[in-house]
Amino acid sequence: MSPTLIYCYDAYCGWCYGFSPVIRQLSEKFPALPVEVLSGGMILPEKPVPISATASYIRAALPRVEATTGVQFGSDYRWHIEQPELSDWFPHSEKPAIALAVFRSIHPHRQLEWAADLQFSLFWEGRDLTDDEAYRHLLEKYALADEVFYEKLHNPYYRQLAYEDFATCKKLQVTGYPCVLLQHSEVSFSLLARGFTDAVTLQARLVAALTTGEPS
Repeated sequence: MSPTLIYCYDAYCGWCYGFSPVIRQLSEKFPALPVEVLSGGMILPEKPVPISATASYIRAALPRVEATTGVQFGSDYRWHIEQPELSDWFPHSEKPAIALAVFRSIHPHRQLEWAADLQFSLFWEGRDLTDDEAYRHLLEKYALADEVFYEKLHNPYYRQLAYEDFATCKKLQVTGYPCVLLQHSEVSFSLLARGFTDAVTLQARLVAALTTGEPS
């Protein structure tokens, strides 16, 4: 198989939101390199848990994410973090992962763009990704028919694909996000990034991995 860039992320990962410009810049510099985006399943509670359970942790982390990555979190998102007792959010990674699986089946070459848009929808626009309506504004941009997208979003087959993404990330021993690997073969991988990594460092690691053709 030809080398493939594997990007393990989660729609609810703030560091992944900050990493989106980096990974997209890398893909633009290496347009012939296929990219596969996998959802990690970072938030999968058996019972719904309100945003108030993690709001204090998130609130403390936001300044560091902004300072390190250069992204900004929108006021609509911050409202839920700063006033969690008033929020109706119960974060869960399942639905955005299913949405990615649906999108990947239609536009496999635009996975990075879709993942970035999902995170912008959450972290800047303050949309609830557990709500079907959080995706509607993206359908026109990607020429997706409403009835087709929503039928697939609730189709058990695509839910299964989302959980296969989660399982693959575990198999690859991904324990945090973002994580980027270069896949050389079915069993050979190079780790390029674990956690936020700047563009210069990431590109240098990719070039080295492509040059040697060996895992690291």
